[in-house]
Amino acid sequence: MNELEQKIIGIISSAGESKAKAFEALRKVKDRDFEAAKKLMEESKEIDLEAHKIQTELIVAEMQEDKENKPEISLLMVHAQDHYMTSQLARDIVDVLIDIFDN
Repeated sequence: MNELEQKIIGIISSAGESKAKAFEALRKVKDRDFEAAKKLMEESKEIDLEAHKIQTELIVAEMQEDKENKPEISLLMVHAQDHYMTSQLARDIVDVLIDIFDN
């Protein structure tokens, strides 16, 4: 596995873990344990930062003039982006649900 593939797998892994924490938080909302839900959401956001960092590195590399160092767009990269965006959407929805049910 080359360096680019490792970074892409890092996005997939971090996004999956972040989304899992968000859905765990949603189960806490169902149990009306809002404090635990909010703590899990903070953990989810911290995990997301790693995926965001890698994504930003790849975007910056894509914008460089040096064609030799541009990352190759692949199905794996598209898959990683899909995971990352789905994870962000899940967190956004769970955040809103926590606010709705905690009032």
